Amino acid sequence: MEDRLADTDAMGAPVSDVEGMSLSVVIPAYNEEGAVRETIEDVRGAMGPLGIPYEIIVVDDGSEDRTLEIARETGVIVDSNQVNAGYGASLKRGIRKAQHEYVAIIDADGTYPPHYLPEMLALCRDQDMVVGDRGAAMKNVPWIRKPAKWVLNTFASFLAERKLNDLNSGLRVFRKSELVPFIPLLPQKFSFTTTITLCMSCNGKRMIYTPIEYGKRVGKSKIRPVDFINFLILVLRMTVLFNPLRVFIPMGLALMALGAVKFVYDIWMDNLSETTIFAFLSALIIWSLGLIADMISRLHLRP
Repeated sequence: MEDRLADTDAMGAPVSDVEGMSLSVVIPAYNEEGAVRETIEDVRGAMGPLGIPYEIIVVDDGSEDRTLEIARETGVIVDSNQVNAGYGASLKRGIRKAQHEYVAIIDADGTYPPHYLPEMLALCRDQDMVVGDRGAAMKNVPWIRKPAKWVLNTFASFLAERKLNDLNSGLRVFRKSELVPFIPLLPQKFSFTTTITLCMSCNGKRMIYTPIEYGKRVGKSKIRPVDFINFLILVLRMTVLFNPLRVFIPMGLALMALGAVKFVYDIWMDNLSETTIFAFLSALIIWSLGLIADMISRLHLRP
C-alpha cells in the first residue's frame, strides 16, 4: 500500500503522468510576508514527491515588508524588481529566468492551492496552457468587483470566439516556448493574465481549463480604485489588438443600417439630411479603422 501511495501525487494522479517533464514555478510577491513562506513550502510539498526536476522562482516586486528577506531564507531562487513595477513585470522577469520548458505561475497570497500543480503539469503535456478555473469559488471575490469581471469575461469570450471560463486566473501552467513570443505584448500590471489568455486563445494555441479551489487571500488586496480606469483601457486595448473586426464590423453595420433607415425617411420627406450622410461616413470610417487595426494586430501576433 505504501509503495503505491509513493507513486502518486497529492491529487491522486500517477507520478508516471509527469515522467520526463520538468517545471519552473514563478511566484510574484508584493508585501506578502504573511504568506510567502507557506506558499513556497506548499509548492515544495506538491512537487517534491514527483521526483522530477523543478525550481521555484520568487520575484519580489519592491516589497516594503520582509517578503524579500523571508523568500531568501527559504533557499529558493529569488529575484527582485527593486521598485514596485507591477504584477506583470514580476511574472515576465520570472518567466525569462525560468530554466525549464514548462512554467507555472501562482500567487504568493495563499489563494491558489499548489497541490494542483502536478495534475496541471500532466495535463499540459498535450496542451500549450492549462488554466485553473476558479468557477464557483469566485464567491470570495468582493461584490463590487463582480460586475467588471463579468463584463470583461463576456467581452473577452466574444473577441476570442470561444468560452473563456476564467479570464484572469493566477494559477496556470504553460509551455515557455509558446509564451515567449508574446512577452513584449504583455502589460506590466494586473492585466497580465487577461492578456496572456487572449494571446493564447486568439492565436490557435491549445488551452484548457481545469477546476480548482480558490481560498481567501492572506493580507490585503492590491487592487485599487484607479484600476477601474485601467480596466477601461484594457477593454479598448483588447479590442484593437486581438480581434478588431469582431467589434468594428458590427459597429459599422449598425451605423450603415441607421443611415439607410434615415435615408428612406429623408426620401419620403423629400429632404436629404446631414444625419444620413454622417451615418454613412461614420460607418466607412469605422470599417477603415477596423481594417487598419486588423493589419496591426496581424503584424504583432503573427507566429
